[in-house]
Amino acid sequence: MSLTRWLTLHGFVTAVAVLSYVVTSRVMAQRRHPSAAIAWILFILLLPYLALPAFLAFGSRKLERPRAAALPGPSGLHRDAWAIETIMVLGQPAPVAYHNLRLHQDGHAARDALLGSIDAAEASIDLCTFILGRDSLGNAVVDRLRTKARAGVRVRLLLDGLGSLMEQGPELKPLADAGAQVTLFVPPLRSPLKGRTNLRNHRKYLVVDSALATGRLWCGGRNLAQEYFEGRPGEAPWRDLTFDVCGPIVRQAGGLFERDWAFANHQPNAAPISGPAGMPVAGGAQIVASGPDQADDTVYAVLVAAAYRARQRIALATPYFVPEPALLMALCLAARRGVSVDLLMPARSNHRLSDLARSRALRSLAAAGARIWLAREMLHAKLAVIDDVLALAGSANVDSRSLFLNYELMVAFHNAADVQRFAAWFDQERAPASAYVADQPSLVRDVAEGMLLWLGFQL
Repeated sequence: MSLTRWLTLHGFVTAVAVLSYVVTSRVMAQRRHPSAAIAWILFILLLPYLALPAFLAFGSRKLERPRAAALPGPSGLHRDAWAIETIMVLGQPAPVAYHNLRLHQDGHAARDALLGSIDAAEASIDLCTFILGRDSLGNAVVDRLRTKARAGVRVRLLLDGLGSLMEQGPELKPLADAGAQVTLFVPPLRSPLKGRTNLRNHRKYLVVDSALATGRLWCGGRNLAQEYFEGRPGEAPWRDLTFDVCGPIVRQAGGLFERDWAFANHQPNAAPISGPAGMPVAGGAQIVASGPDQADDTVYAVLVAAAYRARQRIALATPYFVPEPALLMALCLAARRGVSVDLLMPARSNHRLSDLARSRALRSLAAAGARIWLAREMLHAKLAVIDDVLALAGSANVDSRSLFLNYELMVAFHNAADVQRFAAWFDQERAPASAYVADQPSLVRDVAEGMLLWLGFQL
């Protein structure tokens, strides 16, 4: 092939790739962070033959964006109703009553609560998880689900398609043979979502008897594998946060599962997430779903708003801290205006690239006056506590994948006494941690950090 013909062909492929990016972004109303948009454009211009198939496979992060409905304002609530107002205007259901909130102090308590909730089910069990391990914990869950299915309880298991490949899970055929329904959420090798195979369901929750007054929600950061509960042989268990709760909040979680289940099974969208009709309940709790199925980047927006509205304290626990610049700025400004900002994370996580990518953000946060605490063991908990106004606990990490790409679930608690219970959990985990000391990176490390941050949005 002559040079002229090759240049013509190369220019044509590049033009098609750029046009595909523009048309797809326009038609699907995609709103990307500028750094992500620039990264895609540069990738397409420099390597169009690789960039075009990569964009078609991984380039979309939102489904068709629903129209935002007008929401009633939570009038009559206390003066710190900003958290409720913010969450509601982001399309989330109003806070409802709840009771019997139990924070699991360790993996043993979390295991007992999980298996006990399954054993107590009378009518339905809906379980969504990212990873289900082939170990003592995963096998115990599957065995109990199979027993309940044989007893006539409706059992549905929703397992993320990529998560199912990351760790060899238990044999699920006996579970299906017992009458349970098992669905993989967007299997990456046969995804029906063109351009969205990079979107994962990272939600972790169990909804038992959502239609009954005795229903219960089990939720938090733990995947259903042994290392998250009791540890593997010779290894300490990961430090994590899960909880279970009763009341109308269970119906909200059940509504979210119905939507996840319908989407994964290519069924018409279920009804919006909802709870009992009426005004928002002061001191209640509400589901906060985030991901491609939401019109906005919900958890991210709540965290940014919280950083600007906090008066006394912000406590964050996360295994991975690679925040988007606007969130990092909000946290730094909070520290500079006198808010006590505490960040708790592992000294070394299970993702070494994440540990390298977090360094710039940690240095900026420390320079602003925030306190950063490094846990000796692997900490996998996800928690944000704002003053005595809001505790946000669930599955979302403080990184771009969780905040912008994954399907995530957090539960917002507004009761001051329970917010303090989450704060006490944070302080208990922070006590044995060591203080972070910022260091000046070498030139090579500084460049490596920059490259990781450039590419990190898609990781």
